[in-house]
Amino acid sequence: MRYRPQHKVEVHRKILKDAARRVRAEGIAGAAVSSVMRDSGLTNGGFYKHFGSKDDLLTESLSEAFREIADRLAQIAQKSKPGTAWKAVVKAYLSPEHCNHAESGCPLAALAPELARAGHAMKAPIRREMIKYKRRMLLLMPGRRAADKERAFSAIFSTMIGAVAIARILPDQAARARVLASARDFLLRSF
Repeated sequence: MRYRPQHKVEVHRKILKDAARRVRAEGIAGAAVSSVMRDSGLTNGGFYKHFGSKDDLLTESLSEAFREIADRLAQIAQKSKPGTAWKAVVKAYLSPEHCNHAESGCPLAALAPELARAGHAMKAPIRREMIKYKRRMLLLMPGRRAADKERAFSAIFSTMIGAVAIARILPDQAARARVLASARDFLLRSF
C-alpha cells in the first residue's frame, strides 16, 4: 500500500502530540512506548520508523509540549490590551482550566521534579527547550529593560509553576481555586 508523501510526517506529528499529552498527564514513566503508540493507533513495531530511542521520543514530546503552551500563552497575550500581555498570561496560567488539565498545560508545572531528576543525556535537550520557552515569554513580561523582564519572568513563572503544582495536589476545587487566586492576585499587584 502506497502512502502519500506527507503521511510519515503526519503520523510523526500525531505520535508527538499524543506523547506530549501523555507525559504531562502521567509523567515521564507514563509515556511508555507501547502506550504512546497505542494512543496513536499504531503498533510498537512502527516506533523505530519515527524515533531512535525512548529518549528521542521524550525530548521531542517535551519540545511539542513547550511549543503548545508557548503558542497558547502568546495567543492570549496577543488578544490583550497594549501593556497588559503579562497580566493576561498570569490570568490564563493560574486559571482552574489550566490547573485541571495537566495533559494540555505547561510541562514545567506538570513535570518539574521529574525533569530535575532526568538523566545526564536528557539535561541538555530539556535546558534548550526551557530556554526557547523563556525567550518567547520574556517578550510578554513587564519591564523596560531586558534585565527587568528577566527578573519579572523568573518571579512570575516560578510563582505560577509552584502555585499550579500545589493546587493540583489539593483534593477539592475550592481549595485549588484559593491557591490560584492568591498567587494571581499577588502577582497582579506586584509588578
